Amino acid sequence: MLKRKNMALILVAALFTIAACSSDGGTGSSGDTGKKDGGTDKKKKLEVSVSILDRGQVASDEGTYESNRTTKYINEKSGINVKWVPVVRTESTKKLNTLIAAGEAPDLMWEFGRDYMSTLKDQGAIQPIDDYIEKYSTSYKSYLKAHPELKPYTQFDGKTYIATSARGIDAIANHGMWIRQDWLDKLGLKAPTTMDELLTVMRAFKEKDPDGNGKNDTLGAAFNFNYTGIIQAMYAAHSGLWYLENDKMVKGNFTDRYMDVLALLKTAFDEGLVDKEYITDKNYQKERQLFVTGKAGVYMASWNISPEYRELKQNVPDSKLVPLEPVSTKYGKFGLFQEPPANKLIVFNKNMKDPEAAVKLLDWMVEKNWFDVRFGQEGVHYKLVNGVPQAIDADKNKKETIYAPEYAVLDQWSPKPEDFPIMAAQDAISQDYAKVQGESLKVAMKNKFRRDIPFNPTFPELSETATSFTPLAEEIETKVITGGSQYNAQWGIEQLRKEWKRLGGDNVDKLAQQWYEKNVKGK
Repeated sequence: MLKRKNMALILVAALFTIAACSSDGGTGSSGDTGKKDGGTDKKKKLEVSVSILDRGQVASDEGTYESNRTTKYINEKSGINVKWVPVVRTESTKKLNTLIAAGEAPDLMWEFGRDYMSTLKDQGAIQPIDDYIEKYSTSYKSYLKAHPELKPYTQFDGKTYIATSARGIDAIANHGMWIRQDWLDKLGLKAPTTMDELLTVMRAFKEKDPDGNGKNDTLGAAFNFNYTGIIQAMYAAHSGLWYLENDKMVKGNFTDRYMDVLALLKTAFDEGLVDKEYITDKNYQKERQLFVTGKAGVYMASWNISPEYRELKQNVPDSKLVPLEPVSTKYGKFGLFQEPPANKLIVFNKNMKDPEAAVKLLDWMVEKNWFDVRFGQEGVHYKLVNGVPQAIDADKNKKETIYAPEYAVLDQWSPKPEDFPIMAAQDAISQDYAKVQGESLKVAMKNKFRRDIPFNPTFPELSETATSFTPLAEEIETKVITGGSQYNAQWGIEQLRKEWKRLGGDNVDKLAQQWYEKNVKGK
């Protein structure tokens, strides 16, 4: 730990030294005031603005997303004046687009989707960064050499446009399913391993009073916004991905498998295995409430559901929640959604004033400094146990550090399943969940998510067509799910293909195939 702190002090000292000197011998380099007076030249403090996802997690007495204990720590320790620009998570790309159009976008912008960054590149909103990395970077440059697997995710047309770090295993794992083991035991059922068995179990959870209150008030499943993605993954027909069918590119929602996705969603709705109001429950708060109050037997959400687990145990102390593996279908067994290896994708605004400051911030982060940005202050928020940060007070951290990890725009965190009991607070529920959480991570990574190509094709015709198609697809699929026998899955898939074709989809498919041949096949 002393070694880590000494390294941080050395880096801070180095950055202050850099800030006091001209980087190019007084030729007016980026950030230089241009004022020279013998040996007393002073360079303006490095400044950079960065976007941050606003998830509504900063308590009012903690400050705001612009200014809080984490932002103050970064500014103090890095020697860089960082201005954070919040963008609401659910409208992040929309907000960034608005800021770009107004000429008010931050110097560094980040998101998780490479497709979006490709769009910004095509619009000329961002710039290549190879020269900046070569000129200003030390630590990040070394990091990239140690992680060549990231290179395909950072480049367009042979130039580097994106800075990123590798995801830890806990960030590669994403979607997850959970099941009430106590309900299975009470009803004499085994954990389902096939889709037919899953439906059978969900029907039993709805019809056989598993909570024993004598009322018909339980459901087969509840979920968050990952619901349809989980069903799609089990059929290897994710609507947001492209698949290779006999070496031909096919968008996920035009595969024959997608018809089975629609049929399953319709069956769950028609039979009341899920709450029918979910169609209008846009933030899924009712779904969450159904689960944490013990009214649903399966929870389709994420592999890590710490808050929901805690609330369920508080409301139903005898509940026993365990991770559930994805089930097989007639097409085989596929894992639930897993992220690609690249984490946050950071791009440089074409109009940024000081690329040196941006690179120096990335250098500072990718060293050990991301650790205290992410976890807070040692002795206050955590103590180190075998090199693993152990929470001192779960309630304190829920308030003071829950929002902090995303400020570490680059990091090297990758916990192991056995680390969770060490990291967790020592109260009974936290320790109980930590053991289950470790098992959930293993389950989430046990079955490989089907991703036929490393990332989606990107070209203007696809973006334009997809923008027009998406609301039509949502309308068609809602009709299939809620519209009774008149709108079956066969009708739905035919309508989806028809609308795609009408919007010029045949040409998009041809261009996607050409993109695959050029960018993926044989590489």
